[in-house]
Amino acid sequence: MSKKLSQILGPMLPVERRTVGVVALIAIFRMFGLFALLPVLAIYAADLQDATPALIGLAVGGYGLTQALLQIPFGALSDRIGRIPVIVFGLALFAAGSILAAQSDTIYGVIAGRLLQGAGAISATLTALLADATREEMRTRSMAIFGIGIGMSFLIALIVGPMIAAQSGVRSLFWIAAALAVLAGLLLTLLPRGIKRPERAPDRSIRSAFKPDLLRLDLYIFLLHVLLTASFVALPFVLRNQLDLALTAHWKIYIGAVLASLLGTVPLIIKDERQGKATTLGLAITLLLVGQLLLAFAGHTTAAVFVALAVFFAGFNFLEAGLPARLSIQATGDLRGASLGVFSSSQFLGAFVGGLLGGYFLSGGNPATVFVACALLCGIWLTFHQLVRGAE
Repeated sequence: MSKKLSQILGPMLPVERRTVGVVALIAIFRMFGLFALLPVLAIYAADLQDATPALIGLAVGGYGLTQALLQIPFGALSDRIGRIPVIVFGLALFAAGSILAAQSDTIYGVIAGRLLQGAGAISATLTALLADATREEMRTRSMAIFGIGIGMSFLIALIVGPMIAAQSGVRSLFWIAAALAVLAGLLLTLLPRGIKRPERAPDRSIRSAFKPDLLRLDLYIFLLHVLLTASFVALPFVLRNQLDLALTAHWKIYIGAVLASLLGTVPLIIKDERQGKATTLGLAITLLLVGQLLLAFAGHTTAAVFVALAVFFAGFNFLEAGLPARLSIQATGDLRGASLGVFSSSQFLGAFVGGLLGGYFLSGGNPATVFVACALLCGIWLTFHQLVRGAE
């Protein structure tokens, strides 16, 4: 076995394991507060004063706007003053937004709280901290663990969120999000000492964060989260109104679909690690397309919706973990925070646009229209990807 292969397959260093564990837990706690709201917020917002489909979509995806606006400056700031101060400040903003939304009685108050939640834009900084503490040969593995942690948070949130909302109301989810933000801040004390700051290069032009190969990954994560958020604007109404499922039963569909999706996600990960070919990205986008088409044209039964979501999540889970891993390796070291800031901004801008897209197409009263629009977007994305591959 060669030395390089031994490094790739060998164990993480203690500082790497500890940092990955702490950062993953912080992300899990923070993202749970967002994920738990995803399957129930649209229904809750629909009952608020002055609610319209467009405002419902804004309440679901509005946090993505402020996230998108602040990821780049927060990521760049973390390159200069350090990751920890930026993370603490971002968690404080997230907690404040959660409290504001919990105390609001109107759709506008909830939207304001969601925007303030989004102002705690630390995803890029967390990913940069993870990259700072890990060797390049461990980067994909550490990002995979990070992504699996967020995936677990997503899974648990889809189960627990509707259950808590049914028992204690959606407001309680906002209060839980605030408490978890405080707990995440306390976890920072468990980080190992001596994590090296990135070296400062003579030329710190942020233009390095906008290289074509990085921008393509930024576009892909944008499209991925447009699809996710738009889908979850419409999905709760499909489950409640068309399939006649009580809110407390929604989690059964989500959890089953996510677990079943691993049958598609795991082979994609194995294929990607062994071959590293762009074909895996194309396959994942194809799964997204198939899932949306099934939701649009066959989503009239519980079984059909289950299969559609399983197919969709198979592609989504792979891209959610694989895209940041690719970018963290390609990004310039001393501008990794800024590069990941652009990436995270694209991700959350996608959530914002997805909320608006879902609200716009839901205004006609037919959720299937949302899925048709998402399928069309998938088709355009897949065509673009194949054209780029052909030009390389």
